Amino acid sequence: MASVSESEATNRGSMWELDQNLDQPMDEEAGRLRNMYREKKFSSVLLLRLAFQSLGVVFGDLGTSPLYVFYNIFPHGVDDDEDVIGALSLIIYTLTLIPLLKYVFVVLRANDNGQGGTFALYSLLCRHAKINTIPNQHRTDEQLTTYSRQTYEENSVAAKIKRWLEAHAYKRNSLLILVLIGTCTAIGDGILTPAISVLSASGGIKVQSPNMSTDVVVVVAVAILVGLFSMQHYGTDKVGWLFAPIVLLWFILIGGVGAVNIHKHGSSVLKAYNPVSIYRFLRRRGNSDVWTSLGGIMLSITGTEALFADLCHFPVLAIQIAFAFIVFPCLLLAYTGQAAYIISHKNHVADAFYRSIPDAIFWPAFVIATAAAIVASQATISATYSIIKQALALGCFPRVKIVHTSKKFLGQIYIPDINWVLLILCIAVTAGFKNQSQIGNAYGTAVVIVMLVTTFLMAPIMLLVWKSHWILVATFMVLSLMVEVPYFVACILKIDQGGWVPLVIAACLFSIMYVWHYCTVKRYEFEMHSKVSMAWILGLGPSLGLVRVPGLGFVYTELASGVPHIFSHFITNLPAIHSVVVFVCVKYLPVYTVPTEERFLVRRIGPKNFHMFRCVARYGYKDLHKRDEDFERMLFDCVVFFVRLESMMDGYSDDSEDEFSVPESNSNSFLGGGGAEKTCNSATMCSNGELMSWYSPSSSQQQDSIAPARGMNSNSLSNNGTVGDELEFLHRCKDAGVVHILGNTIVRARRDSGFVKKVAVDYMYAFMRRMCRENSVIFNVPHESLLNVGQIYYI
Repeated sequence: MASVSESEATNRGSMWELDQNLDQPMDEEAGRLRNMYREKKFSSVLLLRLAFQSLGVVFGDLGTSPLYVFYNIFPHGVDDDEDVIGALSLIIYTLTLIPLLKYVFVVLRANDNGQGGTFALYSLLCRHAKINTIPNQHRTDEQLTTYSRQTYEENSVAAKIKRWLEAHAYKRNSLLILVLIGTCTAIGDGILTPAISVLSASGGIKVQSPNMSTDVVVVVAVAILVGLFSMQHYGTDKVGWLFAPIVLLWFILIGGVGAVNIHKHGSSVLKAYNPVSIYRFLRRRGNSDVWTSLGGIMLSITGTEALFADLCHFPVLAIQIAFAFIVFPCLLLAYTGQAAYIISHKNHVADAFYRSIPDAIFWPAFVIATAAAIVASQATISATYSIIKQALALGCFPRVKIVHTSKKFLGQIYIPDINWVLLILCIAVTAGFKNQSQIGNAYGTAVVIVMLVTTFLMAPIMLLVWKSHWILVATFMVLSLMVEVPYFVACILKIDQGGWVPLVIAACLFSIMYVWHYCTVKRYEFEMHSKVSMAWILGLGPSLGLVRVPGLGFVYTELASGVPHIFSHFITNLPAIHSVVVFVCVKYLPVYTVPTEERFLVRRIGPKNFHMFRCVARYGYKDLHKRDEDFERMLFDCVVFFVRLESMMDGYSDDSEDEFSVPESNSNSFLGGGGAEKTCNSATMCSNGELMSWYSPSSSQQQDSIAPARGMNSNSLSNNGTVGDELEFLHRCKDAGVVHILGNTIVRARRDSGFVKKVAVDYMYAFMRRMCRENSVIFNVPHESLLNVGQIYYI
């Protein structure tokens, strides 16, 4: 074994020299790829078209708020004109401070390469500070083209904040809990938005038929909801071309009707644009009435968080243009016009929107309103699917089936199990409350909690990612909390009037997510502590102490380094192991996507005659594992590719420097810059001296022959001796049969654990494990090639 170590040391030294020589072209290639994943610059015409399309996807929820806001502000009627003007003034400046200034011009900039939402903010923080609770990252992950991070001066405020976050585990856990709270309440929005939007739109029927029962309105709303959720499997791409025109018509309608009402009922309502009206309103109303009104005013900005969560489809500038020039002006006209109508018709506040519409266009307006409510519901439902996909990728949600509904748009997904759960809960909320007021109380509570979470997450984002001055961060926090905290208090005071619904939903979802994540982390820690040492592997010898039968064995593990305990458990209980063993780790990184050409990392475990490899497949939270059509073939191609690359590096290290040269003008041929001889994108040395290669699936076409890099004489490979034999051996093993070995792990709480932990682990987690999808289905493993190895983990 000593001679092997000396040879490997020589080769490693030479390979490091080669890696250093290739640093410059590698940096150039990495820079070129990074530019591909940055936000693109669009022409003016294309930008306007994208701004138009964003209306249908991003602003549907925010745009339908005028259907129910004034009724929730004055559920007991209006007594004084000044109250209406004061409420309108609060609406105007709330819209200005929160959606316009905070979100459109600040929060939207905190996107993760175009991805928005709570988990996108968390992913940004995980890249800039070591706060990820599953410690499965490797330094090579930071070399991804989509893995951007900042460097800090030693005594800067950002560096101190970074060290403070990384100092203790409880701080990392607290941050994760904050993110989960925001995520759970955002999913609650996906339940409450369809309920209140569709019920409010359906309520227009009673305006023309006052004697109609409320139950009929509820039945109509439930029928629309059933139809909406039943069509989800078709995907938004099929009907997406209708969304933008519908929402544009909606904004033109509410803006036009608002302007007509201002002209018809007097312009005295324009006094509301003077902020002094807010002070007068708060002074006039009693304590209970003020908090009731604030809870209703909060509904005027519902959908703002969805604006951020649905960012992935459009550039930030397109959304800013659409909001500033269409959405914001039309909403101001709509609310101002409704206020003018209510001042003239105080007894119509319960259905002010429909009563303020001229009779000549009532039914067309009813149809447009219903269509806009459906579009608004669709946007939040789609956002819910995306949020759950992100939570699943980061180990915070049980594995569920994810269906891609569009070949053009990766973000358009459908989750059947979640879809029907959302439908049942939407029907329960709609039929259970039957009125907009109680649903509005629940809706406002969910929205304000998500906004508060975003505000708290923006502080470390501004410090660590943007490197903003602490005064700017403090100003942002004070202005945001000054508006959101009073609304939060107003919503909490309505817990007994419907506000308990999102809290119960969030509590249930939080329990599911936290228990799943807790057990996932504990299981990973157990595997880390019980993994097999390399000395134990080397002590077994080339045959691993067993009979090496022909065939290829893929052993799946969550470990990105080391040999998992499941392997020793397997060979202890069975008398044979395959001739070639590949340890496969599928892990998700805190990035939105991992480019296909950088997805796989391969290295060798032990000496060559052991025929053991490790392959790490890396994914982002927006990537879909099933897009890798034949995962088994890709894994095998990874190993074949690695053997070729290793032979090239070995050939370079043996007295062949005059035969192998990479001219600077052609160095990208070795790095994957193009041509038929393209083999890889990069090679790097691991911290332990092993060679690690980045694998590109596009290189799999050369798997049947050795494809040396340009400038390398193929004789130098034969001098190394064994590359052709090893490739032939790998193909013979594959032809002999491929077996996928998966760990069927059972997690149990220790006997000395407390009651809560036993319930969470032995019952909740066990039930979720039985109900969620098996790893074999996710990895697309053929049933006849599957071998499960059982183990029990005590945590």
